Amino acid sequence: MDLILSTLGLTGDLGFALFTLGVFAAFIFVYNSIVIVGGVQIAVLERRWLGTSMPEGRVVAMANEVGIQARILGPGLHFLIPFLYRTEKAPMMVVAENEVGLVESIDGAPVPPGRIFGKALGNHNLFQDGEAFLSGGGEKGPQVQILPPGTYRINPYLFKIVKRPALRITNNKIGIVVATDGQPMSPGRLLGRSVKGHENFQNGQGFLEQGGQKGPQIDILLPGSYRINTAMFSVELRDAVVIPAQKVGMVTAKDGEPLPPSEYVAKSVQGHKDFQDGAAFLQAGGQRGPQLDFLKPGTYYVNPLMFDAAFDEVLQVQRGEVSVIVSNIGKDPAGIGAAAGQAHAKPEDRLKDGIERYVVDSGYRGIQREVLGPGTYYLNKLAFTPHIIPTTNITIDWAEEKSPTRGERAFNPLSIVSKDGFQMTVEVKVILRVLPEQAPHMVARIGTIDNLIEHVVHPLIDSSFRNQSSSSEAMKFMQDRHEEQRKAGEHIVAELRRYHVECVSVLICQIVLPERLMQTLTNKVVAAQQMSMFDSQQEAEARRREMEKTKAQADLQPSLVKAEIDVQIATQAKQSMITSAEGRSQATRLEQEGVAAGIAAVGKAEGEKILAVGNATAEAYVRQAAAVGQGPLAMIEVMKRVSDGKIKITPDIMVSGGGGPNNDGASANMLAAFMASLMGSGMKLVPQDSGTPPKKP
Repeated sequence: MDLILSTLGLTGDLGFALFTLGVFAAFIFVYNSIVIVGGVQIAVLERRWLGTSMPEGRVVAMANEVGIQARILGPGLHFLIPFLYRTEKAPMMVVAENEVGLVESIDGAPVPPGRIFGKALGNHNLFQDGEAFLSGGGEKGPQVQILPPGTYRINPYLFKIVKRPALRITNNKIGIVVATDGQPMSPGRLLGRSVKGHENFQNGQGFLEQGGQKGPQIDILLPGSYRINTAMFSVELRDAVVIPAQKVGMVTAKDGEPLPPSEYVAKSVQGHKDFQDGAAFLQAGGQRGPQLDFLKPGTYYVNPLMFDAAFDEVLQVQRGEVSVIVSNIGKDPAGIGAAAGQAHAKPEDRLKDGIERYVVDSGYRGIQREVLGPGTYYLNKLAFTPHIIPTTNITIDWAEEKSPTRGERAFNPLSIVSKDGFQMTVEVKVILRVLPEQAPHMVARIGTIDNLIEHVVHPLIDSSFRNQSSSSEAMKFMQDRHEEQRKAGEHIVAELRRYHVECVSVLICQIVLPERLMQTLTNKVVAAQQMSMFDSQQEAEARRREMEKTKAQADLQPSLVKAEIDVQIATQAKQSMITSAEGRSQATRLEQEGVAAGIAAVGKAEGEKILAVGNATAEAYVRQAAAVGQGPLAMIEVMKRVSDGKIKITPDIMVSGGGGPNNDGASANMLAAFMASLMGSGMKLVPQDSGTPPKKP
């Protein structure tokens, strides 16, 4: 220390004090000359004096200007001129992975008129070199350039950084972009034109340099992640267009060429990728208004500021149907001649041949000659109007009970007046059919099936039956029902042929006459039926008598058979008796041959007697059977046995009232009458009190 003081020429206490002061001054000088900046810090410089003044309007100074400096100090050890600069430390700017940094310059050149955002420069190292930004013509205000994720040494007195989340668009979403800076939009346009080089609006400077226009943009953002300057481009998320199954997306363009006055639907253009490329649509000359092209089921990223999409049902043609298509687009069919169906110039010739004027071939405006059969069709119903026509039988009823099903129509019964002034009600059924090849002509002539039924068939049936009934009496109309049905059918068939409709049949289901007329007819029919019933009953009685006779004969058949068997038995008995008698006679003669002649004569006489009795008995049986029948004959045999005493039918003691011979005789007569009825013969019974025994028959 002494050596140092002596060297400096300082001695004593004064010298020591001066030395100490010098050391302290040196320390202060060195302390203010050195700046240490941490690894995640920056140091902002402020020059206090010894420099030029900043130009008017500037707020951040350059290196030789007094004020807060544009340059900054990065991490490390820095030496500065003491007391000339003041430093202020600040943390570095960190932009996270899912963020973007929006930059606003506090100083710089003014933005040109009509512009909002400062232009992008490539010399300032993403705003980390403030002096280069200012010297290179950096502009004051919001910057078009943004900070991607990272860590930056940015002067907070020169640049204000606002961090925003990066834009993320999920599936089935789109981003609608509106630019707040750019060139004015073209007159007559609704959306800013598409430009190249802006990298999905992530390069704002490229957007401006390529002539991007201010306002809603025709380009959209698809699902994904984007680092976009949301101060320059505001993004609104919208749903993508999703067309479900069995639907059609009908598209209407909001921008494009004007639609010609004579057209209803815009022409089809190529290259717009199902309306997902609005710029290509405009470049190809797409027209605003309803579009001919449509969207099938699926997901589409369509700009809703450019196109509206509405759902419509697909065309379903069921079995037993065809669809007649009316084209609202195409060439004018007037004057195209026979190629479009105009084979004749005169309307009456066309009607005669069944040809309608506006039934045309494909490519012409009008009713298409070709129909669509059963199936599912994706059809633009603004350009092509379908008419479903049933080709199966169509039943139309004029009846009291109305329960129409599919393919049927119902009306009230027809009320008509006959020639003789009676009011009748007629229920009619008509069956129609439209052939597929005739459907377009039918549509051209009358329009729809409902029009055909309401305005043609119904009036035609009503008029036809009124005319027929006015020339026929009520009873005759009912009696000639089949003929009236035939005449009506022929008339309806001829009339409907003019409308290209086939009449399958006309049926009269019921005819209801007035009550008093029906009563007269009913009485007449009842009388006729009664006469027929009486004749039938008379015939039945005659047949019944024949049946009874036949039945009686059948009931007596067993008795007849028994009598025949009895005759055979009697004959056999007679032969047996004769044989027996002859045998006994011969035996007796042989045995008694030696007996006296008297005994021989007796035996012979006895044999002859027996033979005579047998012959008489047999002959009597035959005659009785022929005279009275087998049944009565059997009864007679019974009575014989009674008379012989073999069968007892009278009581041993008889009590009769009144006493006297007269009363006993009456009882005997009653018994005789009863027995006579049992025997069925003319045999007479003698009363017991007569004293005379009854004679054998």
